Amino acid sequence: MVGRRFRKSPGEIVIALFLFLLAIAMIYPIYNQLVLSLTGPEFIAEADGTTLWPRGFTLVTYRSVLAIPKVYLGILNSLLITSVGLVVNIILTSMGAYVLIRKDLYGRPVFMTLIVITMIFEGGLIPDYFLMRDLHLLDTYWSVIMYKAVNPYYLIILMRFFAGVPPSLIEAARIDGYSEMRILFKIVIPVSIAGIATISLFYGVFHWNEYFRAMIYLTTEAKWPLQVILRELIVSLEKAAFIGAMNYQRAAGAATIAFKAIKASLIIIAILPIMAFYPFVLKYFVKGRMQGSVKE
Repeated sequence: MVGRRFRKSPGEIVIALFLFLLAIAMIYPIYNQLVLSLTGPEFIAEADGTTLWPRGFTLVTYRSVLAIPKVYLGILNSLLITSVGLVVNIILTSMGAYVLIRKDLYGRPVFMTLIVITMIFEGGLIPDYFLMRDLHLLDTYWSVIMYKAVNPYYLIILMRFFAGVPPSLIEAARIDGYSEMRILFKIVIPVSIAGIATISLFYGVFHWNEYFRAMIYLTTEAKWPLQVILRELIVSLEKAAFIGAMNYQRAAGAATIAFKAIKASLIIIAILPIMAFYPFVLKYFVKGRMQGSVKE
């Protein structure tokens, strides 16, 4: 029985090998950037971007990059936009999903049709810009936070979770005198924590990686998120231009740090929060995505 349990068919072996190679292909670019960021400045030229182990291990690149005022401020801006945006997303999406699962909601088919239409057609960048201008949100954090405050796809996923809450539980809460808001936040959301965790990951990645609309809506450099600064670095054609723009003269030892190591360290800093956040929702991710997307 033990031998049969561990016996694999040729097809399963091929699939496992393919998935292993695919995982290596996705992980290696990140690992390579990590190695370059930890490699000593004198060995960067020898590494030529293909080294497997950091030579002359050092943290001087990270210390120098984090000493740049704009990089540090960009990290704080990204954390602010992501955290506040995530709270707004969860609250508004939960409220919308809770209302739309009500069978007695007047005009429910019309609302659902309009929501599905927005999944296919969008107004575009110019109407969005005019809307932000008319709301006087340009050059404010709210212009980035409120964009897609409710994603229709994530709304439908959360509706599937809320629909699975036993109606008897909700009715018992109403008999006990609970208001609809209290039912939502005290009963429905805790029961659907897997769905909340799943869409939290989606929303969090979206906010953290946002840079295009931040470039358009935020005209003050002090409000730029980290991704905008990262883009400015990547598209820079000369190291000297970047050093001048980012005030690298204030960073200790900046003149000896290779441009390639600077770029690698900033990439690692940009993706590290998401990589740290993912394990906390991993146990809910697969269950949440499948359960919320498949109709029972």
